[in-house]
Amino acid sequence: MLSEQIYDRVRDAIMRGEVEPGQALKPQELAARYEVSLAVVREALVRLVGEGLAERLTNRGFAVPAFADQRWQDILEARRTVEPGVLRLSVVRGDLEWEARVRAAGHRLARTRMYVPDEGSYYSAAWAEAHRLFHRTLLDGCGNAVLLETFDRMWTASELARRWSVHPAHRLPVEDVLAQHEELERAALSRDPDVAAGRLTDHLAATAAVLTGAEDGS
Repeated sequence: MLSEQIYDRVRDAIMRGEVEPGQALKPQELAARYEVSLAVVREALVRLVGEGLAERLTNRGFAVPAFADQRWQDILEARRTVEPGVLRLSVVRGDLEWEARVRAAGHRLARTRMYVPDEGSYYSAAWAEAHRLFHRTLLDGCGNAVLLETFDRMWTASELARRWSVHPAHRLPVEDVLAQHEELERAALSRDPDVAAGRLTDHLAATAAVLTGAEDGS
């Protein structure tokens, strides 16, 4: 489907930072660049708005969300409020198939290279997807589609803000990242919802602290 292809191309451009925060996404220019109709471009842009990767401006078309410290803080607060609760449900409700998926996602994440020289200083696209899949799999045992859709939207917004704010000097050592995810996997599979939720809260706080340069994650 043509609109799907345009959506993928514009989304990739936003996530790679080719379109800067606050920059206009002009349907006519995009239609000319990709040699498609305005209707196709608008359909793709509306979908990006739904994911939080674009904003629809009154009488001014579309734009990439402007980055601000408050936006990043709001995303972090939302994730730390919602995700540990969803993980509690997942630990309680998840079946053996869920356990197997968690182990597989954890194995994939551990075996995927976090940084690839050809992709610059930001972590690799393959690792970014393995990372998303691991966190999504931890939560999908909850069986609540609404909560999982909420996670998906927060994750996308979080990745976008992370790409805007991250700096090579803020990198966590790869070994530390691996250890955090291994602890989170073990906690979830221990079937203790309190321990699992606590590990996830700590993990999100540690991530926030690194990216904001603040010990308390604020």
